[in-house]
Amino acid sequence: MAGASERHNRISLNIAFHLRLATRGHACRAFMADMKLRIASHRIYYYPDAMLACDDHDDHPFYKTTPCFIAEVLSPSTATTDQREKWLHYQAIPSLRYYLLVDAERPSARLLTRVEEERWTEQVLDREDIVVIACGDVEIPLSLDDLYEDTGLLA
Repeated sequence: MAGASERHNRISLNIAFHLRLATRGHACRAFMADMKLRIASHRIYYYPDAMLACDDHDDHPFYKTTPCFIAEVLSPSTATTDQREKWLHYQAIPSLRYYLLVDAERPSARLLTRVEEERWTEQVLDREDIVVIACGDVEIPLSLDDLYEDTGLLA
């Protein structure tokens, strides 16, 4: 979403930084908010704050269709859409394994992980948690410290 706050932008960049750092030299590709996500089953496009795609055939230059990981940074104006509308549509993406929701106003993040075709688990991250995003041939550890670095929200 254009016009996001500095903190929203910093959190998105932190996520994308960790995705890109882990994918260097691998088949998976990290993207930020300017790359569209096409959900054919719903005939809709979104611009996730960050996403990871690992399918070599997902090679359209202006959109991706098979992400393994999507992250949305919640702001007061986008939180409802991210948690309801987008989540409903994102679940229809067969390749999606992880959906990370990160609050831009306070240090709080939730990771939804697909454990079966239609079953998801939810983990609310605590300060000491490190979650591992495993997509394709990469494993990306993420913590609240990684997500909120240089935002002023963690002491």
